[in-house]
Amino acid sequence: MEVKEPDFFLDIDCKQNNHHGEFICGDVFISRRIKEDGRTIIVLSDGMGSGVKANVLATLTASMAVNFTIEHKEVQKTAEIIMNTLPVCSVRKVSYSTFTIIDIDDEGSTTIVEYDNPRCLIMRTHRPFDPEWNEITLESKKNKGKKLYTCHFKARKEDRIFFWSDGIVQSGMGTKTLPFGWGRDEAEKYVVKSVKNTPYISSAKLSRKIVNMASLNDGGSPLDDTSSGIIYLREPRKLLFVTGPPFEEKNDVDFALKVQSYGGKKVVSGGTTAEIIARELGLKFSASIEMTDPDLPPAAQMEGIDLVTEGILTLGKVVRVLEDYDKDYTPGAGPAHQIIKLFLESDKIHIVNGTRINVAHQDPNLPVELEIRRTVVKHIALLLEEKLLKEVTIEYI
Repeated sequence: MEVKEPDFFLDIDCKQNNHHGEFICGDVFISRRIKEDGRTIIVLSDGMGSGVKANVLATLTASMAVNFTIEHKEVQKTAEIIMNTLPVCSVRKVSYSTFTIIDIDDEGSTTIVEYDNPRCLIMRTHRPFDPEWNEITLESKKNKGKKLYTCHFKARKEDRIFFWSDGIVQSGMGTKTLPFGWGRDEAEKYVVKSVKNTPYISSAKLSRKIVNMASLNDGGSPLDDTSSGIIYLREPRKLLFVTGPPFEEKNDVDFALKVQSYGGKKVVSGGTTAEIIARELGLKFSASIEMTDPDLPPAAQMEGIDLVTEGILTLGKVVRVLEDYDKDYTPGAGPAHQIIKLFLESDKIHIVNGTRINVAHQDPNLPVELEIRRTVVKHIALLLEEKLLKEVTIEYI
């Protein structure tokens, strides 16, 4: 059965601050794409206390929540298993970890399950939206009386779902200005105002803004682990990444027209590839002399193309940078970093990989990074999916 292509992209991000003085966050966020089911599962868990112990509890909780949700296990059963599996704290004699589970499919069908995290905020048309929450009380002897909250609704393009740990809503507690903490109502007002002022703000920027505001409430030293996550259903930003000429020269014209007609940003990696496109479309193509990376030839300019770079050496560096990528990454000025910056700014990345053999790249005496282009491209696609959570397709020509 063919999976229907969604008309929206899930822009998902979760920014976090550690409890002041801790080197590890006691909140754990996991986002997992289940391609074969057309589903995305997002979990945020807050372990009791802070530091390593809290992180262990939250990691165990979040991992189980993801796995049980993938298997479509019943909500109560999932909650009971999680609560019964957590190790008991030797000091407080209890095992405790909160969780928020969000399961959303490619048609927008969304289910949210919460246990003891601040209630999610859902926004539609820049206003709070009530999905009609249901309360479930657990009946087992060990967990009797504990409450879960669930909702199910059809999400639409431009909806946002905000999920957070209590470090957000309790920030500022005990201060003169916020003796009872920021509170969910005030946090919600802040979020609504932020969205109205910047309607198309990304999840990354808005979640960072919320976390920074919570830190400010605590005087710059968070009194709890703080997490702010957002799912934003929006129009996908598309990128075409072209590398390598077509296998047969007779396809050069169709290849160039494919690039010309693409509705999104365009990157061409490879001198021969760029020359073919320029020749077939009659475009101006000029090489730059400005060296921005001592390891790589400079980028070039071509009408209608956002970035033109050298091929296999640049791709090799893209792989190395992506392998080391983390949340503190700052793009450099060189061609490989420019490619990654465009990757980061895109949601759906379509790679067109030409398969004409470049004899120079088969010489075993050349550097190791001059691998066969197809292998490098597959590696980049895998890293984009796993590390940057991008939707990637590859077309070989």
